Amino acid sequence: MDRYIKISGIQKLTLLDYPEHTACTLFVPGCNFRCPFCHNSELLGEAVEFYDEAEIFAFLNKRRGVLEGVCITGGEPTLYTDLDRFARQIKELGYKIKLDTNGFKPDAIAALLDEKLVDYIAMDVKNSPDRYAETAGIDPHRFDIEPIRRSIDIILGAGIDCEFRTTVAAELFDEASIDGAARMIAGADKYFLQYFVMRDTVPSKTLTPPTESEMERYLEVARRYVPNAQIRGR
Repeated sequence: MDRYIKISGIQKLTLLDYPEHTACTLFVPGCNFRCPFCHNSELLGEAVEFYDEAEIFAFLNKRRGVLEGVCITGGEPTLYTDLDRFARQIKELGYKIKLDTNGFKPDAIAALLDEKLVDYIAMDVKNSPDRYAETAGIDPHRFDIEPIRRSIDIILGAGIDCEFRTTVAAELFDEASIDGAARMIAGADKYFLQYFVMRDTVPSKTLTPPTESEMERYLEVARRYVPNAQIRGR
């Protein structure tokens, strides 16, 4: 996707998206995945409106000293080839940057880290390798798990704050798939299992959240590989 970054949404204050920092969240449109549980699927359509970039930077300039960080999420930010330029301009204003990513563009992630343009990364681990394509909404015959593995290795070796997270819908997970997902990030410091929550924007209306007892079992499995794993969204 060879194009300039676009912003389709802004949350002007969040105390949750960037751990231990007051921040705003910028939403980019477009994604190479079609996860059936996506909460931001409205960013994937044709009728997406865009903010003028000058407006975004005017807001960030005005909020210097009030906000500490900027979260860039989507959609999938690493699809934009000028994400580095955008991040650099934000860093020049004195902000810390948190990047949310699906991990399918390891070279883009590595480039941002090499230039020290990201201070915190949150990567989605969709499922175990054998169910990854299904959970990401991609044709399994056209899906390659290796970019995901490379991104995990890059992030774990970067020496910056990071987290991995898995959104758990009952229909897409069992103990074996949680084992496969957690095994890929063995040794990580932070891993969150998140309850699927139905919203109007979710593409699949047939998904349901796991029970509390299922999540507790999944947490036990995840902790075999990530001892500090936690459940988010009880």
